[in-house]
Amino acid sequence: MSSRPRAAWPLVAVFTAGYLAAYLLPTIVGRLSTYLGLSSAQAGLVGSALLLSSASAGFALAGRVERYGSRTPARAGLLLAALGYGCAALTASVPLVIAGVVVGGFGSGTATAVAASGIAAQRDPHRTSSLGLLSVSATAGALYLTVPHLGGGHRLPFASIALVALLVWPATSRLGGSAPAGGASPVQGRLPHRRSGLVLAGGMLVWSMAQNALWGVSSRIGADQVGLSEVTIGAVFAAALGAGLLGVMGAGALGARLGRAVPIGLGTMIIAGSIVLSSSARDLGSFATGEIAWNTFYPVVLSYLIGLAASLDVRGRWAVLAGSASSVGTACGPLLGSVLSEQAGYAMMGLILGAATLLVAAPVTAVALHTGGRPLVPGSVRRRGGAPAALLAATTNSLSGAVPKLGAPEQAVTEISLPSLRRRRLVRSAFRTAGPSGGTGQSNAYASTSER
Repeated sequence: MSSRPRAAWPLVAVFTAGYLAAYLLPTIVGRLSTYLGLSSAQAGLVGSALLLSSASAGFALAGRVERYGSRTPARAGLLLAALGYGCAALTASVPLVIAGVVVGGFGSGTATAVAASGIAAQRDPHRTSSLGLLSVSATAGALYLTVPHLGGGHRLPFASIALVALLVWPATSRLGGSAPAGGASPVQGRLPHRRSGLVLAGGMLVWSMAQNALWGVSSRIGADQVGLSEVTIGAVFAAALGAGLLGVMGAGALGARLGRAVPIGLGTMIIAGSIVLSSSARDLGSFATGEIAWNTFYPVVLSYLIGLAASLDVRGRWAVLAGSASSVGTACGPLLGSVLSEQAGYAMMGLILGAATLLVAAPVTAVALHTGGRPLVPGSVRRRGGAPAALLAATTNSLSGAVPKLGAPEQAVTEISLPSLRRRRLVRSAFRTAGPSGGTGQSNAYASTSER
């Protein structure tokens, strides 16, 4: 892949196609239960199979996108998504639906992995991830407004995801091709910041599990506990995703002004309270308030988590690995939510999920604090005893030429010790600037000195 960042919109489009299935999970699980005769736990298990397949694709592609290039894996992922979800939409046989879901989930995970790797190489990973979440929230919100009015049984949600994958296909022509044969990767070596990356990946797994345990049963809470119709529930979800759009836009505008620790820590606390409120709701007002507050801050925190993972490695390996760990948690969420709601009730489920969300906030926020000295963009030149030069340049209106290329590896400044000169002293005129010397046309590597 070229060291020069490419346009962000193709990555945003691929990200939208890859993430859309997770955003439509409540209506997928609900319609599988209603129209195919599956129990709540069985429908949740099908949703978990979809997301586990997506996570497996991410783990398989971690660190390998550069080898294959972005265009080929993205096209393969979109093709698998279109075929898998399309087949699930065209059949009423439960085994064939499950097979289509697994194939489509692998395609979604492939597309998401390509997008995550590309986002890590952008000038501002947080801004690009915010744009991706903005796009997928808008797409899902539009579908939640239209799907309940169109009927279609279990077929329509799957057909919608397949159609979005086909519509995104032309955008892949703007992605990078495969690497030259025998070409070496621009950045080699082990994964950087291993401890921080592992803590972040584990935290995102638990965090996503708690969020999607609620999201997977939200439609059933609205229908069974609050007594709402599918049209009303769809309107609440659309309003909640609309609030999520505002949240993502606010996160994009806020950027790095507060760092990452404050949005992640404070946002996660608000999310925990919203989970408890939504799961214990008995009327439309409290249910809508909980869902809207939760969906407002969920994409905000997620955008900072994705940006944090992207900043740990310029090749995007931590972005893919942490995203895949998040997908594992997302996959376990619907099944966990179904089991907890059936065994303990919706209110107790909300208390358990809220407590788990609060517990995971501490280590994830600690990672954000530990890496807070690094700029939000990958690559910097560190000065001895000082802040990264790229971060200083961003705050002091320095000339752009003084800032290293974004995405370049960090370069240490080496001290050069001069030999002691007994009974001799150096004067200022003894030094000259490095450059072409005399008429030789050769460049001096170091400034020359003369003795007096």
